[in-house]
Amino acid sequence: FYGDIAFQNLAFSYPSRADIEVLKEISFDVKSGEKIALVGYSGAGKSTIVQLLMRYYQPNNGQILVDGKNIDSYDITAYRQNIAVVPQEVMLFGGTIYENIAYGKPNATETEVMEAARKANALEFIETFPEKFQTVVGERGVKLSGGQRQRVANARAILKDPAILSLDEATSSLDAESEKLVQEALDGLMQNRTTIIIAHRLATIRNVDTIYVIKDGEISESGTHEQLAILEDGIYSNLIKLQFELEM
Repeated sequence: FYGDIAFQNLAFSYPSRADIEVLKEISFDVKSGEKIALVGYSGAGKSTIVQLLMRYYQPNNGQILVDGKNIDSYDITAYRQNIAVVPQEVMLFGGTIYENIAYGKPNATETEVMEAARKANALEFIETFPEKFQTVVGERGVKLSGGQRQRVANARAILKDPAILSLDEATSSLDAESEKLVQEALDGLMQNRTTIIIAHRLATIRNVDTIYVIKDGEISESGTHEQLAILEDGIYSNLIKLQFELEM
């Protein structure tokens, strides 16, 4: 996979609410290796775009092409092996830290797993546990902090080495030090791969190639941070002001 994506006239309603159009004829391209961010108020349809890319649902209209082919024409397992999703609510299983990272690539060597943990800034805290990588997380094991869970999830994505990466940008709930470590690892993970970020904290997306502002299922603004920040009465510039006031 190279990771070229084209969203063409995507229209979608959730089957349970067929009368509500979540997406209305959305079209945009993401070239291989580009980073884009989807921004907008809650419920605007940002997550739905990623769910359609993952083939969790079928669009009512339009299509998604990856490397020039309709995504439905790929074998679904092989297709999803080329995409990694780092969700906002990280899911870890009740096994060991090692198993949780290796889930990204079940046939990985021990060296590869350790290297992924190092790149995710997770190795240091893992080494502090008596059982290290064999520490059991979850039900009866060590309870990891939000920042630690996030770094294990990042290590899993790094190990998978996908062509396409989707981040439901989740640094918002972390303390400053964890956020710095997580963001550093994400910056490394995004290098040279197609990345779609669902952005909550606007400060973290200043360097993406294009920002798409979604409103009521449509693209209402698109451009770089610099271009959108100066739009009078723009949604993006208003979101920046709001966040700035909240953080003051």
